[in-house]
Amino acid sequence: MGKEVLVDLSHPFGDKCPLWPYFTDVKIERMHYMAKSGVLSQTVTTVMHCTTHADSPAHVFEGGRFTHEIPLECYYGDAVVWDIPKKKWELVTAKDLDAANEELPMKEGDIIIVHTGWNKYWGDSTQYFCYSPGLGREAGEWFVAHKAKAIGVDQQALDHPLHTAIGPHGPGPLRPDLFKEYKEWSGGHEVIDDFQEWEPCHNIIMRAGILGWENVGGDIAKVVGKRCKISGFPIRWYMGDGSIVRMVAYIDEADLNNVPDRVYKYGTQ
Repeated sequence: MGKEVLVDLSHPFGDKCPLWPYFTDVKIERMHYMAKSGVLSQTVTTVMHCTTHADSPAHVFEGGRFTHEIPLECYYGDAVVWDIPKKKWELVTAKDLDAANEELPMKEGDIIIVHTGWNKYWGDSTQYFCYSPGLGREAGEWFVAHKAKAIGVDQQALDHPLHTAIGPHGPGPLRPDLFKEYKEWSGGHEVIDDFQEWEPCHNIIMRAGILGWENVGGDIAKVVGKRCKISGFPIRWYMGDGSIVRMVAYIDEADLNNVPDRVYKYGTQ
């Protein structure tokens, strides 16, 4: 066995990080400056459901566990990083998951990271948040049936955007202007007919005790198609509904994909 290396799978956080449509802006204020006070300190106002983060079950359904109630072991373990390329508004199906599992088999209790390639669009854009591919009931039921430990996705949420409040669900629709476009794109289908449920994958996996991470990114290209270990630890937040995480892959250096480091432009990608 060669040298183990750490690969950052996190998008950066800051006051210009892209935000899901109904969240208020992240604010970072400098309270003390080095020249004035001899110390730098900052006050941060943020939602925890931005950049790379974990959802806690309490975020999804009443009676679900809060962040402080979830054992650290749930955020760490053996993992497979599956490459399931998807385009605008496509669903990840059970057939897709079966094919990925055949190519790189999971074991019961593994973490599964689904790489659709959408992380490359991460930014303050309709493309990333609203045109994303994603998961639905079929994928959620597959993960439960195969006894996954946790699921991470390189898209805006654990569900397809039209299964969320971007579509006609919960406090939505946040973007009703997309419905006409979807009807044309789909050959005449209404959004509500194709996406009848509000966040079914969120609900199915979390009610079954499976953890979920959203907006996985960073240098994920280095570990796509690989088996590794994954961690994505939250802060120790009492009664938390989720948490920004620093997600890391642990892998033998010789097993890395030969791709360049990702370079981010602050606030975009």
